[in-house]
Amino acid sequence: MVRPVRRIVTGHDAKGEAIIVADGSPARVYDQLGQPGLVFHEIWNTQQTPAQIDRDTAEAGEASLTLAPPAHGTRIRVLDIPPDTDEFDDEAAREVFEAIGGGDAHHGGKRHATMHRTRSIDYGIVLEGEITLLLDEQETVVRAGEIVVQRGTNHGWANHSGANCRIAFILIDGVFDADIV
Repeated sequence: MVRPVRRIVTGHDAKGEAIIVADGSPARVYDQLGQPGLVFHEIWNTQQTPAQIDRDTAEAGEASLTLAPPAHGTRIRVLDIPPDTDEFDDEAAREVFEAIGGGDAHHGGKRHATMHRTRSIDYGIVLEGEITLLLDEQETVVRAGEIVVQRGTNHGWANHSGANCRIAFILIDGVFDADIV
């Protein structure tokens, strides 16, 4: 049983006064992705920057779970990442990435099955537990309260801790410089 994430969304009433328009679990939670214990809590997305601020209380709709932020937009999600198991190999990871629209980002292989690269700036904030950030040649353990600024690099997440890791990601659409392959 996954502990829910509470999402509070504010907005404006007809008089322009600040109000709470939603308070509860996000409408989109994905937990049937092919890796037991992996859960995506989709908190919010914007379809453009600067983001439109109006009286509309609805989040921009999306037909399915998508790894990357919308073009010219942003995304915030919370992930529950379970401890690594031998059953979660490159093929299983490839299937998960395909299911979330990130098949082209998945690199898998030499360091970890979850190795991938997105065209985005991602702020990762560990809320609970710990996780190992893997890069092409380096790695570091990230613990609760610590923050990763992921700048479009090939990376993966390995959970060697034996316990769940909950991490929030804020993703901002990006553009690679011509000299970054």
